[in-house]
This record gives sequence, C-alpha cells and structure tokens, in this order.
Amino acid sequence: MSRQHSRKLPPSSRERPDMVAARKVLAEMWPGPARESSVTLLKALHVLTRDGGLNLDTRRKLKQVLHLVQLLRPSLDALLAEGNDPVIADLGTGKSYLGFILYDLIVGPAGRGSIVGVDVRAELVERSQQLAKECGFDRMSFVAGGIADTVLPGGRADMVTALHACDTATDDAIRFALRHEAKVIALIPCCQAEVASLLEHAKPAPIDQLWRHPLHRREFGAHATNVLRGLVLEARGYKVRVTEFTGLEHTLKNELILATRHQQGNPLARRKLDQFVEQLGVRPGLLDVMDAAA
Repeated sequence: MSRQHSRKLPPSSRERPDMVAARKVLAEMWPGPARESSVTLLKALHVLTRDGGLNLDTRRKLKQVLHLVQLLRPSLDALLAEGNDPVIADLGTGKSYLGFILYDLIVGPAGRGSIVGVDVRAELVERSQQLAKECGFDRMSFVAGGIADTVLPGGRADMVTALHACDTATDDAIRFALRHEAKVIALIPCCQAEVASLLEHAKPAPIDQLWRHPLHRREFGAHATNVLRGLVLEARGYKVRVTEFTGLEHTLKNELILATRHQQGNPLARRKLDQFVEQLGVRPGLLDVMDAAA
C-alpha cells in the first residue's frame, strides 16, 4: 500500500463560505483583513447578509462610518496615549453603527477606554445593549435619554460624537460636550431650520438679500448655523477644523466639524462671534452657552 501524504489546505479553503464572501466584499473598504468577530458584528448590524454578502442599502452607510472612524482615529489615539481610560459619548446613536465600529476597530483592541451611546428611543438602546453583550464589548454601554438632559456617570466625556443629529439636536450635542468638558468634539450636522426661521421674521439688515428668497434662506440659514457653531466652539477654547467627511455621492450632509480643546477661552473668537451675530440680526438658542460662560 502506498503511503499517502496529507496536504495542508490553504486558509481560505478551511474557512466557512460566508467568511470567504465577507472578506471579499469588505476588502476594498475595511481597514486591514476583517476578523471573524468583525464579520459577526456587521451581520448583527445587518450590514452583511447571512451568507457574507453586502446589503446594498447599507453600503453607503458603512463607507461613511468607516471614513469617519479614520478621521477620528488620530484624536482617539491621542486620548488613549494619555494613559487614562477615555470615555467616548456617541449622541443620538440610533442603531450605533459608529459606536460599534469604533469599539471593534480601536477601543476594543486598545484594551482601554469605553463608549457610551445615548439615544432617546428606549427600544434601540435595549437592542444595542444586547448586541454589545453578545459581541463581548464589555466597555460599551447605552443610556436611554435626551441629549439635552443626559449626564454621564462621573460627569466626564473625553470625546463626543454626533452623527447626523437633526436641527438643534446638534446644538444639544455641543451643550452636552461643554458640560462634560470634552477634549474632542466631532459633529456632522443634519437638517437645520432654526436660523432660517428666525431670519424669516428678522428686521431689515444690510445683508438681508442673502436670505430674501425661501430657498436661499434655507441654504444660507444652514450655512450660517454651522459658522456660528464653529465660532462658539472657538470662543470656548477649541481649535476647530471644518471639512467634508465623505463625497456628495454618499450623502449631502457631509460637513464635519472637528473641535479639539486647547484653552479655556478665546477672546478674539468671541469678538468675531459677536460681530457675526450683530450682522445677522438674530440670536440662535445655542448662544446660551456663551451667556453661561460670561
């Protein structure tokens, strides 16, 4: 009888077909080879199908979140390098795509730090808490409550994120970050109607032709809102960078406001803010954070 020699099969032939399929579809998006735990997470989030395929309706969402994670990585790495256990608060977390992927790619492997998701919808919070438990994400938790009213245990959040928080919910996220003394704030605003509404009933101003027509008022109001947000953060001592976080083919709401705290306050930025508000002739609600700091 001839002696048979067993052949060692290549890794891909020993893997489950769904893992092979998942790694193939994630190869162009995922940073590095996707671990089995990552594939399991993405299936639970319904980004991947049971057989490892990519749900087309979540493809854009995944690309957005992964790009945002890469933009946040330097700031998060800096917080982790300080030697403490940074607390990341993800506000208006929804289904928690951002929080789960941040944990899977950065916080979990680091072995330090925690993520707290905040959302007003109790059923989403309960579902996310269960998923975190199933994934073994021991340093990830969720709080059911409004952004405006929630205070985290210990009153500290080192990084605050708010992805597509609608209208004044982004302003609530800024208030949350300031009262928790956040070192890093990352905001991607969504629809913004407050300033446009105020401008509609504002007194005549030298620049009111910029918002005379309703379409221009909506567009100008949204732009002015984010300019005000940046100036408020600068006046409160943050260094602010405003950039596109993804291409317009993925979402029209693609403006990232990334703020890093450098000092307690900035008198020059406060003067610029006051000048801008005077020119606009309206006072959005967010300016209450400046009144509180006075």
